[in-house]
Amino acid sequence: MMKIDILTLFPEMFQGPLNESIIGKAQSNGIVDFDLINFRDFSENKHHQVDDTTYGGGAGMLLMPQPIFDAMDYVTQKSAGDRGHVILLDPAGKRFSQQDAVNLSHQQHLIFICGHYEGYDERIKTLVDEEYSIGDYVLTGGELGAMVMLDAVIRLLPGVLGNDESSVDESFTNGLLEYPQYTRPANFRGMQVPEVLTNGNHQLIDEWRQKESLRKTYQRRPDLLKKISLSAHQQKLLKDIKRNYNNEPNE
Repeated sequence: MMKIDILTLFPEMFQGPLNESIIGKAQSNGIVDFDLINFRDFSENKHHQVDDTTYGGGAGMLLMPQPIFDAMDYVTQKSAGDRGHVILLDPAGKRFSQQDAVNLSHQQHLIFICGHYEGYDERIKTLVDEEYSIGDYVLTGGELGAMVMLDAVIRLLPGVLGNDESSVDESFTNGLLEYPQYTRPANFRGMQVPEVLTNGNHQLIDEWRQKESLRKTYQRRPDLLKKISLSAHQQKLLKDIKRNYNNEPNE
């Protein structure tokens, strides 16, 4: 079972996402266990304040170190000394990717720190193993980013998806976008399923899927092709795709 602790000022935000759909089933089946921790409860301030103005001046308020350090001490104590793998949601963090989801899915204990306000006291980052952002934009807090990451990670855990092969062929898993997929009926309002998918020839189907995956990636995310190593056969398929896409004559 993967243990996940989430340090947040708004634990209610997670109630829906963590109890519905795939994540809800994973929790019901004992594959993952969540603990939502409101670090405001650990504030030593009589008003339960968790933020303060910045030294040196500047706009906005920063999260103070004390409540989060004490919340982390609590997590470590209740986990019998297991500190876990600590993730900080931060706009300046590394861009979260599918490979990061795969890497995190191998952890036994994840701890997410969701910030709010202008940012964090820098000393909080001494608690952290990795800092992540889900994109080049700023959200009100780290909760939504944590939900996105949790969904991406949990669906990779063994037994979560009905067919464990489902996650293997998905977009970004092998560095490419996923090929088009179809279901019944074969003809819907004049739109026909490609014949190759209905003839039962799995070798031809695999060839078609490889080519369509490369085609979609070339058309929509050509930057991804620079990051992966293609086989000789894939390179040949891609060459054909580029030739047809640019209306070049066959050699």
